[in-house]
Amino acid sequence: MATFDHLGITVDDVPRASAQFNPVLEALGYTRAHDAEDLAYWQKEGEPELLLYPAREEGTGPHRHGRVGWQHLAYAVDSRAEVDQLHDIAVAAGWAEVRRPKEYPRFTDGYYAAFVEDANGIRLEFMHNPKGWD
Repeated sequence: MATFDHLGITVDDVPRASAQFNPVLEALGYTRAHDAEDLAYWQKEGEPELLLYPAREEGTGPHRHGRVGWQHLAYAVDSRAEVDQLHDIAVAAGWAEVRRPKEYPRFTDGYYAAFVEDANGIRLEFMHNPKGWD
């Protein structure tokens, strides 16, 4: 049976992207396992690794949300306070605020989330969904 092992993300500048990702991933419980000009990655017990690779062609970024390809990566957390905290950590690390923390009743009652985007157009969502997807 196949399992989700890792996620590789292409970025314009690995050290710059690593500086933006690291505070967020550390707050999510990941540990930076490697950090260099050509590769950075984080690990968390029982979770897929997250890897940053340099773009093969200069000037091909940033990714534009809504085009074919990457949409966003959502992290489910245990509380609204965690959504708020992760949003604040990301913004302090240089992520652009796409949507401030708020409720999204169109998804489920009580769904609360924030969206941020880095300089490469990589979008993250921090979400709390107390009622699940029933």
